[in-house]
Amino acid sequence: MFLTLPIRDVTRATPRARLVRIDLNGASFPYRAGQALRIASHARERRRTYSIASAPEDAEREKCLELLIGVDAEGRAGPDLALEPQALVDIEGPLGQFTFPEHPEQRRFLFIAGGTGIAPLRAMMRHALHLRPGQIGVFYSARTPEEFAFQDELRDLAHDGRIELRQTITRDPDNALWTGPRGRIGRDDLAPLVHDPATLCFICGPPALVDDIPKLLGELDVPQSRIRIEEWG
Repeated sequence: MFLTLPIRDVTRATPRARLVRIDLNGASFPYRAGQALRIASHARERRRTYSIASAPEDAEREKCLELLIGVDAEGRAGPDLALEPQALVDIEGPLGQFTFPEHPEQRRFLFIAGGTGIAPLRAMMRHALHLRPGQIGVFYSARTPEEFAFQDELRDLAHDGRIELRQTITRDPDNALWTGPRGRIGRDDLAPLVHDPATLCFICGPPALVDDIPKLLGELDVPQSRIRIEEWG
């Protein structure tokens, strides 16, 4: 599907990412939680791929699509995408097989994200919460405390008992304001969130995380068939 739509608004998600909401403008854009789209400013041919960060139910209710888009120090996404409210963008999609199952048999889900890899996992998490209560764990790794996107939302869900949330930072060792875990995710970090080997796990983030986490889950007796990895980005 190819559409030309306006940007509704752009907000700061982290120092290096913006939450961009694309107004559906009355159009229909059906997709599955976890899928992505290609986007560029109108009439630009070099469209880049980004995961949709909102659940399908969110898009239907809010009449927009949410994207978490990385930016440089000046807040620019690149030469082919201007992040300005009301600017027209061309989108193509939906894309990808990294999706939440339509009719999950499992009752336990674990989402493991690094950096902006939280985007498709946030869509899946919100979709899972909409489908049924279930048990949902989220482990989120970022370089610094400021680079956790959707942190208030995730902590509110954890406070309400709707998800189990763990966070770790991998840099910024001198930040005295961060009292949580530090360093890369290890086996002992994951164990409390893997309540049994039947847990269905989803992983998205930097290459090192995507490479390491399946091995750690295997050590916790989670079979490969229960592990889904983001593969398009």
